[in-house]
Amino acid sequence: MARLALNKASLARESAQLAEYNRFLPSLELKRLQIVSERARAREKVKRLEEDYRQRFDDLAGALPMLANKLVPLQGLVRVRKVVRGRQNLSGTILPTLEDVELETASYSMLARPHWVDPYVKGIGELLRLNLELEVARERVSRLLEAEAVISRRVNLFEKVLIPRAARNIRKIRMALADAERDAVVRAKISKRKTAARAADARTAEL
Repeated sequence: MARLALNKASLARESAQLAEYNRFLPSLELKRLQIVSERARAREKVKRLEEDYRQRFDDLAGALPMLANKLVPLQGLVRVRKVVRGRQNLSGTILPTLEDVELETASYSMLARPHWVDPYVKGIGELLRLNLELEVARERVSRLLEAEAVISRRVNLFEKVLIPRAARNIRKIRMALADAERDAVVRAKISKRKTAARAADARTAEL
């Protein structure tokens, strides 16, 4: 680390840096609060989706106990055909969004399969959509946690390192400049007294 120069140029530089840090810190703190707020909402959404998924799964299983019948082939009846994901920029943090989901239902004969296959297809489709929403919601929480950690480290850097160090440097420089100014005043007074003494001696010698 370069040695601190105890002069007016260094004082101006440190003062400008301190002012810049103090201007930047509030916006950084605001950004952190936005991330924290969004992370809380994202976690709440994950919780809500998980509860919804469990409830719909239990409802489907309860309404269709005949799903245990392995003689009726159900594999591949419903599949995800297309998923459209988007991006949301929250204070510089890119978050995923789920824009659209397209499901595809395999054709099946109403005569070849029992009547309860229709509600099964509908229920499985809803569960597939919910599962995709859950994936995106969990990814949002993960990215928000990472962003919060990064911003918190930056806030700590400003609050606990950069701002205190700049303030200490300013105090040190000001003390050094004040000491130098006092020394200059003392030297000036001593020089003035010596000059006056020499002048007095010269006048005495002339008498």
